[in-house]
Amino acid sequence: MSAVGEGSVEEIESARGSESARGKDTRKRDYSFNKLRKRLRRNVGNAIADFTMIEPGDRVMVCLSGGKDSYAMLDILMHLRASAPVDFELIAVNLDQKQPGFPEDVLPEYLESLAIPYYILERDTYSIVRSVIPEGKTTCGLCSRLRRGTLYGFAEQIGATKIALGHHRDDIVETLFLNLFFAGKLKAMPPKLLSDDRRNVVIRPLAYCKEEDLQAYADAQAFPIIPCNLCGSQDNLQRQEIKQMLRQWERQYPGRIETIFKALSQVSPSQLCDQKMFNFKDLRIEIDKEVHLPELRVVQL
Repeated sequence: MSAVGEGSVEEIESARGSESARGKDTRKRDYSFNKLRKRLRRNVGNAIADFTMIEPGDRVMVCLSGGKDSYAMLDILMHLRASAPVDFELIAVNLDQKQPGFPEDVLPEYLESLAIPYYILERDTYSIVRSVIPEGKTTCGLCSRLRRGTLYGFAEQIGATKIALGHHRDDIVETLFLNLFFAGKLKAMPPKLLSDDRRNVVIRPLAYCKEEDLQAYADAQAFPIIPCNLCGSQDNLQRQEIKQMLRQWERQYPGRIETIFKALSQVSPSQLCDQKMFNFKDLRIEIDKEVHLPELRVVQL
C-alpha cells in the first residue's frame, strides 16, 4: 500500500510541475505579445505623428486585402482611434477582384464582428489582367494600377480624406531596390503621398513596422488570412528576389534593413547627380582677381 501511496504522490507532484511549467509558458507568451503589441502601436503612432497622417475630422478609408498587414493596420488604427486625442473616422474597404476561389464571406464576417463601417467593392480585374498579361509574366504592375484606380475613385465617392494602405518598412526598402535595380531610379514608397491628380492623400501607417513583427502579430491574433492567388503565388517576381537578397543581408549583417530605411530620411541631394533636385550648374567660388600666379616654380607652403 505504501508503494501505491508513494507513486500517487509522485504523479501528483509531476502533474503540479507540468501545470506550473504551462503557466510559466503562458505568462511568457503573454509578456512577449504585450511587448510586440506596444511596439507596433508605438511605431504606428510615431509614423502618424511624424508625417501628420491623420488629422482631426479625417475620414480614413482603410484598404483591406485579407493579408496580415492590412488586418494588423486596421486593428492598430482602431485602438489608436479609441485612445487618440483627435476624433477621426475609420471605414474599411475591400476590393473583390473576382479571383477564382476567393472566399467572399471571410472579410464581411470578420468586419461584422468588429462593428465597423465597411464596403466590399466588386470588380473583375482578374480577368482583365489575365487577358492582357502573357502567361508567366509578372501581373503586379497592371493589377496594382487597376486596384489603385478603383480604390481612389471610391474614396472620392465616400468623401474619404485619407486612404490608408498596409505597406510596411520592409515593403518600402524592397521598393527602393526594385526601382534602383530594375528601373534605374532612386525612389521608394513615401509614408504619405498626394496622388498625381491631387484628389487623394495616401498614408502608410505601418511605415515604421517590421514585417516579422506584423507576421508575429497576425499569428497571435489568428486573423483570417486570405492568400493572393493572382500574384502572391508567382515564384519569379522581382520583389521576391529583392526580399531574399535583403533577408540574406540581414542574416549576415543584423540591422542592415533598418539602416537602409533610416537612410531614406537622410538624403543629401548635393551628393547625388539629379540636376532637378540640386543646382550644380551655378556652383562656383568667388576669387580675388588681383591674385597672380607665383613666379617661382617651387613654392614652399
